Amino acid sequence: MIRSRQVIPLMLLLSCAPAPAAAQQWLRVSSDHFIVITDAGDKQGHEVAARFEQMRAVFGQLLMRGRLRMAEPIEIIALRSDKDYAQVAPLVNGDPTQAPAFFLGGEDRVLIVLNLFAPDSWRAIEHPFAHYLLNYNYPPTQPWFDEGFAEYFSSLYLTPKAAELGGDPELNPGFVTDLLGNQNQNAPPRSFTEILNNPVWLTWPDLFEMRNRVVNGQEGTHHTLFYAQSWIFVHYLLRQNRLPDVGKYFELVENQKVPTPQAIQEAFGMTVAQLDKAVKDYFKSLTQLQDALAQSRQASHALDSALSQLALPFSVDEVATSAKQVSSAEGQALLNEMALRIPERRAKAIEKLEALVADEKTESAVAHRALAWAYVQKGDTNHAFEELSEAIRLNSADPWVRMGLALAAYHSGEKGAKIQGLANMMESLHIVLQEFPDFAEAYDMLGWARLTGGGANAAIEAMKMAVELNPRDEDYKLRLARAYLAAKKFDEAKATLERLKQSQNPQLAEQSKKILIDLPFLEKYGVPPLEEAQAHKSAEVEPKKQSIDSDEEDSDPTPAKPPAKEAQMDRRPVKFLKATLLSVDCSHQPEALLKVTSEGKTLRLIVQDYKNLAVIGAGEFSCEWKGVPVNVNYKAGGKADGDLVSIEIH
Repeated sequence: MIRSRQVIPLMLLLSCAPAPAAAQQWLRVSSDHFIVITDAGDKQGHEVAARFEQMRAVFGQLLMRGRLRMAEPIEIIALRSDKDYAQVAPLVNGDPTQAPAFFLGGEDRVLIVLNLFAPDSWRAIEHPFAHYLLNYNYPPTQPWFDEGFAEYFSSLYLTPKAAELGGDPELNPGFVTDLLGNQNQNAPPRSFTEILNNPVWLTWPDLFEMRNRVVNGQEGTHHTLFYAQSWIFVHYLLRQNRLPDVGKYFELVENQKVPTPQAIQEAFGMTVAQLDKAVKDYFKSLTQLQDALAQSRQASHALDSALSQLALPFSVDEVATSAKQVSSAEGQALLNEMALRIPERRAKAIEKLEALVADEKTESAVAHRALAWAYVQKGDTNHAFEELSEAIRLNSADPWVRMGLALAAYHSGEKGAKIQGLANMMESLHIVLQEFPDFAEAYDMLGWARLTGGGANAAIEAMKMAVELNPRDEDYKLRLARAYLAAKKFDEAKATLERLKQSQNPQLAEQSKKILIDLPFLEKYGVPPLEEAQAHKSAEVEPKKQSIDSDEEDSDPTPAKPPAKEAQMDRRPVKFLKATLLSVDCSHQPEALLKVTSEGKTLRLIVQDYKNLAVIGAGEFSCEWKGVPVNVNYKAGGKADGDLVSIEIH
């Protein structure tokens, strides 16, 4: 009796105790073009995949494209918890971004992360998603078109039956993002409508000729006249059904090198002054934009002011998806694999991944391949191959393990080292392409591997596919030209190089010009002038001595012309630093030396040509800057502590 009286209260206590927290339940939801990894359940995973399928379809309608390429695979991580999202989101001024989504590019794939706690979080990805699709489905253009189209696409709102477009994208504060999905929280709260209400606009030739708006895949604030005017012009073109005229304009200015005012006249049938009046009159006619601006001044969020609608080709329910359960350990590994790509999150992600692989109950191919990626970033390919070997043991069919093997082999040959596992690299890339047949980077790497292995004609086949799938990547085209040269297809090489020498990338243009200069010698003798000069020099009885540190030319009056060595792709990772700019030394123009300090450490950063440096937050580079707060992107090493890539002035 006493024992029973003790047991009954104990049972009551146990029945009232809270249940232990359930582990995250992960799913992989797949549609025709997207993979969604989510802990929010099948229904929300399906909706995310369907929304991206709808966005893709609307893009095709706007550009009148029946078939769209997606030449780099996309994976979407959709998190149900605001707290979980904040733990992996990029940091802005030390705090997790307030944007409800962000976009991460890479060599292997694009990763998109959504905070499903926020309604319609996919809208924060519309701008970078438009850039992604333009890259693979529209010829190279001037920046105004890409940015204007991406801003127009950023106004997209999907209802059950229609796509609403045309509102001012900057009137939706929760969805104002840069290319990585990070809100620019320091930007002034000015909408495009407000900016364009100003009487002063850029001249159209000035707008059309602006370049270098994107730095290292990131955009600065969009609250500028450049973005506003680009947006309203694309708005005008789409609503007036004048998109075909844009193709004529780009043919004239990009291929025929016609001056901008003449190209405007021939393509649009208007003088510059007439075009200016037409677009400004069009802007003034959009009274809904002014109404939305007035509403935004009375409330924290403006109502959407859609100016046009497109019928959706299919509803959310009509999108076919399949769902597959993912273990809790693998879900955590996938999440941390993504977090590795955010520099400020990397150390913690590595720590968590190492804990996962240390326990056989949580070990997975995903965790090993993620650690391999981290080792490759450090330049430690030996440890990367060890991790990838473990990943193959656990899942030899995983295409991302195979892509990791290819990347590790590719990076193992940096700095002139012997390439590791070239044959395995090619085999792995074939497996990747079976899974992702439109993957441009995989074709390019396969071409590189074939060329390195001596198969020039086979390399051309793969590299042509890479160029076809990603026509805007000029590095692919230069590599194809080198393959043509190796195969002695000089006419094809010359045609490719003639186009590349007009590139807006000065290094690539210079390389192309030098190869063209050396091409007649290569055709005649079968070797570049550099090899001929070296052979001649080694045969000399008394070779002339030169100082190791001297840059002076040989005093021989008739030396063979030594061409520049083939420039190696600079794959040093770009590092980010918040610092104070101490001084700028421009005494060796066009080179400049900057001294910056951060947390008690001083760095000396070199910029080779400060006139062409990407500068954000100031009109141009100044040699007089001193004691200024800055954000810098740089590559460690070189002649000083690093080479400066871009600078943002606060």
